[in-house]
Amino acid sequence: MSAELPSPVKGFRDDYKEVWRAFTELGDSCHRAGPLDERTRRLVKLALAVGAGLEGGTHSAVRNALSAGITPEEMKHVAVLAITTIGLPASMRALTWIGDGLNAEDNSTS
Repeated sequence: MSAELPSPVKGFRDDYKEVWRAFTELGDSCHRAGPLDERTRRLVKLALAVGAGLEGGTHSAVRNALSAGITPEEMKHVAVLAITTIGLPASMRALTWIGDGLNAEDNSTS
């Protein structure tokens, strides 16, 4: 499974190569900075995107989580856990965004 970047992100990457390089190096450094394993980091990143209400960030986190072997059920559980922290409406929004990412993955393999 490859995590295909959305067209606007590809355009940014192509137009601002040095900024993209610095951004990805920072992300890589942050991932290596602590003791969390890849699966845990991907679940945390999903939870952060959900909690911050970031649709694009949630879509990206879903793509990366799928690449790391996180199951759809595990990702949906993140949104369910959020109910008591960010509320039912926000969690339903997150489930929708997670579903968007899962549906996009299904459509890319057909």
